[in-house]
Amino acid sequence: MSAEATNPGNPVAPAQAGPSAAQAGPSDLGEASHRRRGRPRLELRGLRRIGRAALLGPAPRDGLPDALEHVAKVHRAHHPDADLDTLSRAYALAESSHRGQMRKSGEPYITHPLAVTLILAELGAETTTLTASLLHDTVEDTEVTLDQVSREFGKEVCYLVDGVTKLEKVDYGAAAEPETFRKMLVATGNDVRVMSIKLADRLHNMRTLGVMRPEKQTRIAKVTRDVLIPLAERLGVQALKSELEDLVFAILHPEEYATTRALVLGHAGRPGPLDTIAERVRTVLDEADIDAEVLIRPRHFVSVHRVRLARGAVTGADLGRLLVLVAEDADCYAVLGELHTCFTPVVSEFKDFIAVPKFNLYQSLHTAVSDEDGAIAETLIRTHRMHRVAEAGVIALGNPYAPADGSDPSGAAGGAAGGPSAEDGERVDPTQPGWLCRLLEWQRATPDPDTFWTSLRDDLAQDREITVFCAEGGFDDGSGTVVTDRAGTGTVGLPAGASCVDAAYALYGEGAHHCIGARVNGRLATLSTVLCDGDSLHLLMAPDSAAGPSPDWLDHTRTPAARLAISRWLAAHPGAEAGEGPVGAGAPSGTGETRGPGAAAASGRHGGDTAGLSTDLPGATVRLAGCCTPVPPDHVTGFAVRGGIVTVHRALCPVVARMAASGRQPVGARWRGAGNRVQGCRVTLVAEAFTRPHLLADLTEAIAAEGAAVVAAAVEPPREQRVRHTYTLHLPDAAKLPSLMRAMRQVPGVFDVLRAGRAQSTVAARS
Repeated sequence: MSAEATNPGNPVAPAQAGPSAAQAGPSDLGEASHRRRGRPRLELRGLRRIGRAALLGPAPRDGLPDALEHVAKVHRAHHPDADLDTLSRAYALAESSHRGQMRKSGEPYITHPLAVTLILAELGAETTTLTASLLHDTVEDTEVTLDQVSREFGKEVCYLVDGVTKLEKVDYGAAAEPETFRKMLVATGNDVRVMSIKLADRLHNMRTLGVMRPEKQTRIAKVTRDVLIPLAERLGVQALKSELEDLVFAILHPEEYATTRALVLGHAGRPGPLDTIAERVRTVLDEADIDAEVLIRPRHFVSVHRVRLARGAVTGADLGRLLVLVAEDADCYAVLGELHTCFTPVVSEFKDFIAVPKFNLYQSLHTAVSDEDGAIAETLIRTHRMHRVAEAGVIALGNPYAPADGSDPSGAAGGAAGGPSAEDGERVDPTQPGWLCRLLEWQRATPDPDTFWTSLRDDLAQDREITVFCAEGGFDDGSGTVVTDRAGTGTVGLPAGASCVDAAYALYGEGAHHCIGARVNGRLATLSTVLCDGDSLHLLMAPDSAAGPSPDWLDHTRTPAARLAISRWLAAHPGAEAGEGPVGAGAPSGTGETRGPGAAAASGRHGGDTAGLSTDLPGATVRLAGCCTPVPPDHVTGFAVRGGIVTVHRALCPVVARMAASGRQPVGARWRGAGNRVQGCRVTLVAEAFTRPHLLADLTEAIAAEGAAVVAAAVEPPREQRVRHTYTLHLPDAAKLPSLMRAMRQVPGVFDVLRAGRAQSTVAARS
């Protein structure tokens, strides 16, 4: 952390030409302007003041060091009863331990922890967090130890300091950065305040990055963009997130930043349409006797840039939004009613995040209204409490771990009064972010630092979360009857774009390897189906432990947990990647190619000579390939895979040609028994038909009339008035397969029925 310093006199440093100062003008940096503009900003004048005081040393005035006075004033504004003695002791330890250390700008190093603490104080952090922020670099950069911090300030402060302390490159080498973030995220899972301190630390370092080499500026900015900005978004700390975005924008895209900054400054000081609309909104709400504060909230630079890219041109109304603050939730809807009555609403812009909050605690009503001149004003309506949470996220919650009586178990007073806690006194994190639980779960199974680092960036790239309602899970017993194996219902949080495969691994972990199908909102769906917010999901699980995922599942996953689990299984079962995995390794098409109990005779588990098959590899376990589901009297061949298993394919299966071309040696296999009659087998059929009503019902009726049971079915979307049905069927006798296929072909509209292995090439050629 100490390396990220700058020279404040550098005219091109982001701290000088940066977005936070230029966005709203110098007059917007004061506390009164914070209230007027609706976005809290750290006072740069306050930073200069504590910097000058730090140069004079820790001389006390009325018991409080000069450099700490401004922090204390801001902190008392949010927590009037805070005991500042703990902060004073923490500052004294930080100042004495950092004494003699300088930032690259030449300033005393103590100015950095002071600035980080002031950022958090502005956002309303409680005393324990501020104490830890003052000490956050002491263990990393000085002789102070965690034991010393624990003795003097309690275990809670010690935990926060340890959580943000970097790992040494001497010990971890190139893995130091990803492993540091892993350590920090694990600590955040127990206490979200760890990440709050890290975000404030990175914000100050980004503001003062100007004296670093350009290549190092770029590297730090990219990590900030890929990891810390998404984390700020997920924790709801919009005040830090938006300024970090602007600072990264200035470093990584200097030309676009300069253009956007010039555009914003070009409109500064001019009366705009938002001022006129805001004044009229105040009048309308006054006449309706609604007590509300109406503000003009400027967009930050990145937001303006996005608007410019989306609309091509930016008007004065696009440079900000109206912010209406009220006292109660009901007043939000009253304001909405008045605005939609007195202005022309843009219906497509309405969103209700009060009834349905975002996953990062954000609540607000969003709408847009236009005046008589056609100027459109995007409007946010929320309570003052919602606004504090929208800006500061988890920081606005105070100490989420304080006991119900408001006391601070660490001994640092000033914990949030009324902080939620369990009835038994155990700690409760009121945010309980589902994304963090998922992240912590998959990182445990990712020991490799490079894989963790890549997966972390991919996970954080998901910018929205959905909630899926999960009904009872179950499995098909081979007769078409679903047997439940997971009682009750619940919800699971997933990133937007997640599929049934992602949901299966989120619910069952490694047990999702045996998933063979799903019902979404009561209808049979493919495992590749993308889920939407509020969907009801019912997963079907195979009772056969030999079932496993298909390589195709990787094409339909969005969560690292699912990708890592599937990849581990495929690595342990290399034959599956060539299409010869367990028969249960159904592809996401939802065919659910898995063996039921009745298939045991056909597949055999009694060595190289079974009741159904014999092979030239004595003692091998025999299983049928799920890609072509051979049945007597098909010509078959086998291939040996890991674990002494022989997977048997139809001789005409495309996988056989690929395996032979790769140099794999086939293993002879043959059906045994009189007339090659095998009792109980499984087969996959593809029916090509013209689209018409009731086709699915007629086909399943024909299948049932032949005594076959539907294990799984999938229907592809119609194409050129044609449709393809794929059925995995359990036949009581393999000899009945020809008559079953004839019966299916006789169904009106069906023009062909093929075995799955042949369909992969023949049907594709026809389409």
